[in-house]
Amino acid sequence: MKKAFFNWSGGKDSALALYYALAENNYSIESLLTTLSEEYRRISMHGVRETLLDQQAKSIGIPLQKIYMPECSDMQVYNDILGIKLSELKQKNYSHSLFGDIFLEDLRVYREKQLSKTGIRAAFPIWKKTPMN
Repeated sequence: MKKAFFNWSGGKDSALALYYALAENNYSIESLLTTLSEEYRRISMHGVRETLLDQQAKSIGIPLQKIYMPECSDMQVYNDILGIKLSELKQKNYSHSLFGDIFLEDLRVYREKQLSKTGIRAAFPIWKKTPMN
C-alpha cells in the first residue's frame, strides 16, 4: 500500500475525496495536511477555523499536520514554505499526496509541479466526477 497524506481543506469536496480514497484502499493515508493563515488561524481559501479542523481530524481519526503561512506572503514564500514541508514528508517515506480537486486544471497542474520537485506523486480521487457519478 502507498503511504500518503491527504490535503485537507475541511470542505465537502475534501471529505468526499477522502471517502473515495479510503474506500478504494490503494493508499495508507497516515496524515491530513492543511495550510492556515498564521495570523487568523484559518484556511485562507475557505475561512475554516483551526478549531474546526482539529475537531474534524479527531472525528476522522487521522492526524492533522498544519503549515502556518504568514499574512500577505507572495507565491514564492508560499512555495518555499510548502516545499520545506513536502521535503520533510518525502524523508518520512510518503510517496503520494491526495487532493479533493474536481475540475480546476490549472490548480492540478500547479500541484503536480510542486510535488514533482520532491518525487511525491499526486492523486485526485474525485477528479472530473460529476454529482451523478
